[in-house]
Formats: sequence, C-alpha cells, structure tokens
Amino acid sequence: MEIYEILVLVLTFLFLLSLGVPISFSIGISSLLTMMLSINSVPSFTTVAQRMATGIDSFALLAIPFFILAGQLMNHGGIARRLIDFAKILVGKLPGGLAFVNIMAAMLFGAISGSAVAAASAIGGFMTPVMEKEGYDKSFSAAVNITSATTGMIIPPSNILIVYSLASGGVSIAALFLAGYIPGILLGLSLMIVAGFHAKKHKYKVSIDFTFGYAVKKFLDAIPSLLLIIIVIGGIVAGYFTATEASAVAVLYALILSVIIYKEVKLRDLPKILLNSSATTAIVMLLVGTSMAMSWVMAYENIPQTVAETLIALSNNKIVILMIINLVLLFVGVFMDMTPAVLIFTPIFLPVAIQLGIDPIHFGIVMVMNLSIGLCTPPVGSVLFVGCSVANLPITKVIRPLIPMFIAMIITLLFVTYLPVLSLYIPQFFGY
Repeated sequence: MEIYEILVLVLTFLFLLSLGVPISFSIGISSLLTMMLSINSVPSFTTVAQRMATGIDSFALLAIPFFILAGQLMNHGGIARRLIDFAKILVGKLPGGLAFVNIMAAMLFGAISGSAVAAASAIGGFMTPVMEKEGYDKSFSAAVNITSATTGMIIPPSNILIVYSLASGGVSIAALFLAGYIPGILLGLSLMIVAGFHAKKHKYKVSIDFTFGYAVKKFLDAIPSLLLIIIVIGGIVAGYFTATEASAVAVLYALILSVIIYKEVKLRDLPKILLNSSATTAIVMLLVGTSMAMSWVMAYENIPQTVAETLIALSNNKIVILMIINLVLLFVGVFMDMTPAVLIFTPIFLPVAIQLGIDPIHFGIVMVMNLSIGLCTPPVGSVLFVGCSVANLPITKVIRPLIPMFIAMIITLLFVTYLPVLSLYIPQFFGY
C-alpha cells in the first residue's frame, strides 16, 4: 500500500465534490485515477468497467427497482392520504396532534414504500398546508416532516438495508428487515416526544375531532394499504418468497390497489410513473456500480485492514470503538449519499465490528440510522431539500427547529448502538 495512492483517492474525490461534480462521477473518476497509479498490469478503464458491472450483477439488487416502482405507484395512488386519515384516528387527539399525525403517517408510509424522499413529498404535501392552517409554525411543520421521513429507511422494506446486505457479503435481508422495526418505532416515538413538548410550549390546539363511525370508515379505508406490510414482510419471514420476489409482489399489489381498488392512477399515468421509476433506478444503480469500484480499489490498497488495525490499536473497548464509528458515519452522512456511504464504509468498519463481537445485523441498523441523519442535513441531504421544497421554505428557516429533532435522533441512535437487543430481539425470535 502506497500512501500517495490513498491520498489520490481521497483528495480527488473531495476535490470533485467541492466542484459540484455528481457524487457517482466523483467516486468513479477518483477510483479510476487511483487504479491508473497502482494497477499498472491491468488496463484501468477495463477494470473500472468490470467492477461496476459485477457490482450491480446481483439478484438481491433486483429488489431495488421493484420497490422504487411500488413506491411511485403508492405515491400517486392515494395511499398517503388514507394513511394520514388512519394516523389521525390513532394519534390525532394527542397534544400537538397534527405533528403526531405527520410522524405516524411517515412511519406507516415508510413501512410500505421504503423511501424517505417519497414519504417527505407525499406526507408533507398533505400535512404542511393543513398544519399551517391550524396555526402551526411552518418551519416546525417542515422539520417534523423532514425528520420523520427518515423512519422509512429503517422500518422495512428498506432499499438501503438491501444495499447493506450486498456490501456485507450476504447478511440476511429478512433478518435486517425484522431488525429495523423496534429502532424505527423508537425513532418515531422520540420525534413525537420533541413534537409534544414543542406543541405544549406553543399551546397548539387539538382541533382534530371525529365520530366513532368516521374512525371505523377511515380504518377500513386504510386496511388495503396496511395489508401490503403483512404481505411483503410476512411472506419473507414465512419463507413464501425472497426479498426480491417480495418486491415484485409489492409492485403487483400496489398496481391493483392504485388502479383498480382506489382508482387514483389511470392507465394513461403508468408510462410517466414507469419513466420516473426508471430514472431513479438508473441513479441508484450508477451509485452502486461506481461505489463497488471504489470499494474494490480500497480493498486492493488494504485500506479496510489498515483502518481495522488502527482502531483496534486505539482501543479494544467495544463502547469506545462504536462511538468512534458513530462519529465518523455521522460526519460522512453530512457529505455523502447513503448508498455509496454504505457500500464504501461497510467493508471498512464491519470487519472491526465482527472482531469485537458485534452482530452484523445490529451493526447494519446502527450504520443506517447514522447515515439517515445525514439525509436531513446540508449540503447533500436529499430529504431536507424535498421537505423545504414542499413547505416552500429556505433551508435557513428550518435549521433551528431541526436541532431538537437531531438531538432526539442521536439519543435514539445511542440507545440502539449500545442496546443490541433492540435490533436483535425480533430476528432472534424468528430464528435468524
């Protein structure tokens, strides 16, 4: 391992990012330049192409375009509105009811679509105007929407957990899905606590009122949407189909639900939905391909082994090492999208975690929770930009109400980090 080759990899990547080059191209170009310096016997361009191709040649990754398409169908199919109505009858009468409704609806939508951006757009599009009309501060409403949308990255089905399974060398996707439930619910509850204190401080009125008949009707309306959770996760756990097959089932069910049952997606809308899904899939797969190329370069340069040796030399205390890894991942999440971050840093940190006796399933949830926080922070936080766009607010207006939400998210992260049972109880109960 030559130190100058590592410097070329890191500095080129950071330089390209600072110029505003898209992250996938930054990863690919920096990997290519490093290969040109270090792998003289193999044509570098060929190697990059090979590693990108083999990186996306995975049956498990086929689940991602299917879940993306299912999410697009749900986003256009009136599912978000029905989940919001269902959330109202669950938490709408609590102090700060509309904020609670936003959080609960985001958790439910995330449990169906697996997309934080989709949740921020769909749920925020409905809730932000309603909350503003009821006297809620607009920046607070946006902060609630932005942070609660990240629960969809932890509560299954989650595309990023599929990516982690690939990067970790085959950790069970079903086990990761099951592991996300308790941490995801805890994250939602922590955000509700913050929202409740804020609502009490500002004396927001609880104006949601409904009859028993209304509650029953809205519950029945939401049942077809909620059944998707049982069909997808239940089918995986029961062994009826794999996660990839479950994603195809999710598309079929979402199509039937949106077109036939709810009738909110017309046949003429399908080409546009398919096109949007294809564009999103292309972006994700390009990130996966270039990230796998960079991971290979780092493995060739023995970077994971060097990092592992350095961390173990600093301390062999599991608590200390986990804190260091958390800090690094929180920093990485601010500047890097989740998909490349998982693909690049899993091979670096997972061997350290395993050496310290940390379960790979638990570590995957910790890693995703860390990087989810980065979705809400500038300069590359995709959920932050979507949430601000939906609320029609500049980012500077949302930062202040986001801070207590961030604190709640970090406290929850620490609980999940140092109490592995929160992640492992459900997978172990089902025999994983």
